[in-house]
Parts: sequence; structure tokens; C-alpha cells
Amino acid sequence: QVQLVESGGGLVQAGGSLRLSCAASGFAFGTYTMGWFRQAPGMEREFVAAQTWSGRRIYYSDSVEGRFTISRENAKNTVYLQMNSLRPEDTAVYYCAAEGRPVVPRTWLEYDYWGQGTQVTVST
Repeated sequence: QVQLVESGGGLVQAGGSLRLSCAASGFAFGTYTMGWFRQAPGMEREFVAAQTWSGRRIYYSDSVEGRFTISRENAKNTVYLQMNSLRPEDTAVYYCAAEGRPVVPRTWLEYDYWGQGTQVTVST
């Protein structure tokens, strides 16, 4: 049974930091591209960052480039999203996702598996 379980969300003041984690099980994590998306109320699910299985290819959305860092530990079947210099507009539910092809999709429809999401709220 495939599971992706996000954790680490919460309430933080603008300018603060959070580290999200996503623990995976039930599939060959070390061969999958892992991505992070977010969805604010009334908005489309938005690409945040993604990283190939080897870690060599990493992509960020323009809105988080330079502030967020995606990383993974294949030995622990875990992917992380370090979020620094948080802004109120970063407020959303954050989801991790897994894709089995050796590509780095930026659209949520292309991912195979999804977590349940974790809420991040950034106050002014």
C-alpha cells in the first residue's frame, strides 16, 4: 500500500522558517522523482519544487526560488522542503507527490502518488 505522509506544517510569522517532511512507503522511493505542491483556498494546485531520484535535477517555481530547498534521503524514504523567509502568500496546504518516470513534471496531474497534505500558515 502506497503512503506519503507529510509533517512539519504549522503557524509561523512572516520571515520565519519551517521544514516539511514527507515519509514514503509502499513503492521504490529511490527510483521516483519527488515533488512538492501547494494549494491555497480557491486556487489551483501549484508546483513548488521537485527533485529526481538521484538528486541531480532540481526545479523550483519562481515564487520560491532562493527561499525554499528540496532535499531527500533515499535511505530513509523521505523528502524534505526547507522553507525560509516565509511570506503570507506562502500560506497553503502543502502536498508531496511521487512520479515514477525519470522526468520532473511541474503539473500535478503527472504525478502518480500523493500525500494528504499539511497546512502551512504564515502570519503578518
